[in-house]
Amino acid sequence: MAAETNDGSLDVGIIVVAHADYGSVLLRTAEFILGPLSDCTSISVDVGQEVPETVRRLKDAAQRLDKGAGVIILTDMFGGTPTNLALSLLASHNVEVVTGVNLPMLLKVFTSRTTPLQELARMACDAGIKGIVVPGAMLKNRPQDKSSKSSDSGR
Repeated sequence: MAAETNDGSLDVGIIVVAHADYGSVLLRTAEFILGPLSDCTSISVDVGQEVPETVRRLKDAAQRLDKGAGVIILTDMFGGTPTNLALSLLASHNVEVVTGVNLPMLLKVFTSRTTPLQELARMACDAGIKGIVVPGAMLKNRPQDKSSKSSDSGR
């Protein structure tokens, strides 16, 4: 299936490379939210899989998913084996690697995948960072409205 949109632009392919089942669970969750997804895959890195076999699967996926716009590879953490294996494709494939994948990052990539690859990588990074929030701190620091202050003063 071609990854071309109605306006003729090409979709960036998406690969999630992560330890254990994290990548496949993220893709299933994104599909639950967005509906059916195409031109994407996950690759698990675990002790039961030989490194050369994982690299082969990663290269095959990058070739298969690159329809002309490149492939963004989202990995779980910088310095980990999934990232190190993904980085090995930088010289030989049209890919960008972004580490620290989370659901906000993945959803941004899926909803912006006609964006040029390098810009999409920056957008993914921004979305991932903005998706990390400490809600309690935000709620404690928000200004209270006057009606709640006046009702508290009578206690």
